[in-house]
Amino acid sequence: MRGRIFHIGQLRPPLIILATLLLGACLQQTYHPPHAPAAPRHGMVVAGHPAAADIGVQIMQAGGNAFDAAVAVQFALAVAYPGAGNLGGGGFAVLHTDTGATAALDFRETAPAKSHRDMYLDSAGAVIPRASLDGALAVGVPGSVDGMARLHDRYGKLPWSRLLQPAIDLARNGVELTAREAHKYNRYREAFLTLNTTPPPLVRFDRPWQAGDTLKQPELARALESIRKLGRNGFYRGELADRLAAGIRRAGGLVSEQDLQNYRAVWRQPVNGSYRGYQIHSMPPPSSGGVALLQLLQAVEPYPIADWGSHDTRTIHLLTEIERRVYADRAAYLGDPDQVDVPVKKLLDPDYLKQRMADISPDAKTDSDDIGPGQLPPAESLETTHFSIADSAGNAIAVTTTLNSTFGSKLMVPGTGFFLNNEMDDFSSKPGVPNQFGLVGSEANAIAPGKRMLSSMTPTIVEKEGKPFLVLGSPGGSTIITSVLQVILNIIDHRMPLQEAVNAKRVHHQWLPDRILAESGALSPETELTLKALGHVIVTRKSIGQVNAIEIAPDGTLSGAADVQRGDNQSAGF
Repeated sequence: MRGRIFHIGQLRPPLIILATLLLGACLQQTYHPPHAPAAPRHGMVVAGHPAAADIGVQIMQAGGNAFDAAVAVQFALAVAYPGAGNLGGGGFAVLHTDTGATAALDFRETAPAKSHRDMYLDSAGAVIPRASLDGALAVGVPGSVDGMARLHDRYGKLPWSRLLQPAIDLARNGVELTAREAHKYNRYREAFLTLNTTPPPLVRFDRPWQAGDTLKQPELARALESIRKLGRNGFYRGELADRLAAGIRRAGGLVSEQDLQNYRAVWRQPVNGSYRGYQIHSMPPPSSGGVALLQLLQAVEPYPIADWGSHDTRTIHLLTEIERRVYADRAAYLGDPDQVDVPVKKLLDPDYLKQRMADISPDAKTDSDDIGPGQLPPAESLETTHFSIADSAGNAIAVTTTLNSTFGSKLMVPGTGFFLNNEMDDFSSKPGVPNQFGLVGSEANAIAPGKRMLSSMTPTIVEKEGKPFLVLGSPGGSTIITSVLQVILNIIDHRMPLQEAVNAKRVHHQWLPDRILAESGALSPETELTLKALGHVIVTRKSIGQVNAIEIAPDGTLSGAADVQRGDNQSAGF
C-alpha cells in the first residue's frame, strides 16, 4: 500500500488530524495530507520548499528512484523557489547508488566564449562596481537543464516527461507563497523593474505580495514544456535558446547561441576521505567545498572536541584557526580542474596538513594578515538551495543548485519565465579583490572562455560501514562549507540527534575578512569574552547556512531534518 507524505516535525491535535484524514479522502490521488508512519523507510526528500519536497516523494511513490526524484525536485524548485531554484543557473551533485558506487555531477555554469579576464575592470584597472553582479554581463552559460538530463540518462527509471510534468502543473496552476517568499518578492521589486525591460511575473502593481497569494507563471510553464518535449535540446537549441541568447545580447551580455549549444555537464569522481571511521564523499573542483571540508575534518580529528563541547571556547577557537588556513589555501590553489592544475592530493596530504596547522596556538588567535596559502610540496552564492534524497534501495543524492545571488543577475529575458544567474562574480574579477561573499581568489580562478568558476557548494554523503549514513548540504555562499562541517561534527562528535544537529547555532570564519561570524545566541557571554581576550573579532549574524539532511539508520529507517528555523525548508517521506 502506498505511503502518505510525512512532513517531519508537523504535529497536529487529534481532532485536526481526523479532519485532515477525512479531507484527504476527497482529494486527488496526487496529493497526500501530512500523515505517515513515524519512521519512513521507502523514501525521503528534504528540500527548500514544501511543494518541491512533496513532488519528490510523489515521484518515488510512483516507482521512481532517488535520482528521478532529484530531477523532479530541481525543476519544481525552479517554479516554487525562483530566488535560488532555477533553469538559468547551475550546481553540483554527489550520489551513492544501490551498487555502492559513488559519483559527482558538475553542472556548474561556464564563462561565455567572448569573456576575458579583465572584462570587469575599468581603464585604470579597477573593478567596476556590481558589473559582475547585476544584469546581462554577469550571466554565465546555464548548466542546470543539461545536468538533470545527464543524471536522468545515467540513473533514471521513469520517463523524462513524467518528471517534468509536476513542475509544469505547478507553474500553470500556481504556487502558494510563504511569508518569506512574499517578503523577498517585495524587497527585490525595484531591482526587477530596473534591470528588465519587461516586468517579470514576480512584480505586482496593485499591492505588495502577501503570504497565501498564488503565483502563476505561464511563460515558465511553456519553457518547461519545451524541455519536457525535447529534453536538453528544448533549452540549449531551438526557439527557447534563440530567444534567450538574443535577449542576453540586447541587454549587453555575452552568452550566445553557440555557448548554449556547446554547454556540457561533466561527470567527475568525488573527493574522498575519512573522519573517525566514517567515509566522506564530497564535491571535487571546480567546487572548493569537498577539498575544504576534508581539510577541515582531517585537521580537527586529532583534537578531543567531543570532550570540549560544540560551543566551548576551545572548540570555537580551534575551528576558527583551522578555517582561516583552509580558506587561505582555497583562495590560492582552487579553480576549474579542466583549465588549471588543482593540487587536490597535495592539499589533502596528512603531512602537509600537519605542517599547515602546526602554528595554531591555544592561547592566541593568528592574524589573517600573517597567514598566506600553505607552501605545497614540489610538483609530483548568496542565495543557493540544497536538497537531499534517499530511497529504500540504497540510492542517495545530495544536490546543491544556485543562481548565486538572490534571483541571480535579476535578469529575466522576456518570454522565458526564469531568472538568469550572476555566477561570473564567482570568478576572480581581479586576483586579490574579494567577491560579494568576501572571498578572495587568485590566478587559478581568473576568468577565461569556457571555464567553470570556483564554488563553495558542498553536497556531501557520509558512509558508515560502506552504506550511506548522512546525506547533506547547504546554501550560504562562503558559509556553506562550515555549515556542513558543523552538522557533521554535531552528529559524529557531539552525538546530537539529526534535527538538533541541524538546528544548532553556527559560527564561521573564512580567513578574510578577519572575523568570526556567529549566529545570535551561538556563543555564551563568557565564551564571547574569552574569545575576544584571545584576540578574535566577533560579528553577530542572523543566520548562517540552511542545512537539509537525511540520516539513514542501519535498519533502513530514514530521518529527515529540514532547516526550518532558517528557511522554508521541509522534509517529506513515506
